Amino acid sequence: MRVLVVDDDVQIIRAMRINLRARGYDVVTAGDGESALRLAREQPPQVVLLDLGLPDMEGVEVIQRLRGWSRVPIIVLSARHSAGEKVRCLDSGADDYVTKPFGMDELLARMRAAERRADRIEEAPVVRTDTFEVDLGAKRVTRDGEEVRLTPTEWHILEILARNAGRLVSQRRLLHDVWGPAYQNETNYLRVYLAQLRRKLEPDPSHPRYLITEAGRGYRFESASRGDHARP
Repeated sequence: MRVLVVDDDVQIIRAMRINLRARGYDVVTAGDGESALRLAREQPPQVVLLDLGLPDMEGVEVIQRLRGWSRVPIIVLSARHSAGEKVRCLDSGADDYVTKPFGMDELLARMRAAERRADRIEEAPVVRTDTFEVDLGAKRVTRDGEEVRLTPTEWHILEILARNAGRLVSQRRLLHDVWGPAYQNETNYLRVYLAQLRRKLEPDPSHPRYLITEAGRGYRFESASRGDHARP
């Protein structure tokens, strides 16, 4: 199991590396947010241990950007004790929050709990339409037998809609889950990315069958063709 440890304190990085490797974990480390995001893409971890006080960005931004394309469990390790800070991290997508100083046994127990929750996620289905298929497990979209290249943000939006096929997903929820709580009024983001998805997936992007807009409310994924009800 690979663990990504993100902290700018060299002594903490060293201690975490020694303790985790002694217990059989594969450990990769980063001292800033950009390095952490790059490593998360290049060497996908099963758990991220994240400090908030990074030199180039706040840890909350790292959480929000990771959640744009990854469901990896994120455990925040921070000396900040305020309830508001904890709420902000959890609302941004963190799975747990551990205050420093902490005992290694407690941290390992929380990591095991995060692993169990991740393991209990049911096998993701394949959502099929007459035009394309969304394989939620493989994170892959195919059209006419060919893979459709999506950006991480396009995939995250499509994944949320496909997992809620047939149900309205509000603009506010999409903005929160994809970009974070600070972006919940940026509805223009959704218009841009839904237009991109329709160009890649819809037979006629100007009259969508599958990625349906409910004006002023949100979006709905229809796996069956319902062009007579579609709105651009």
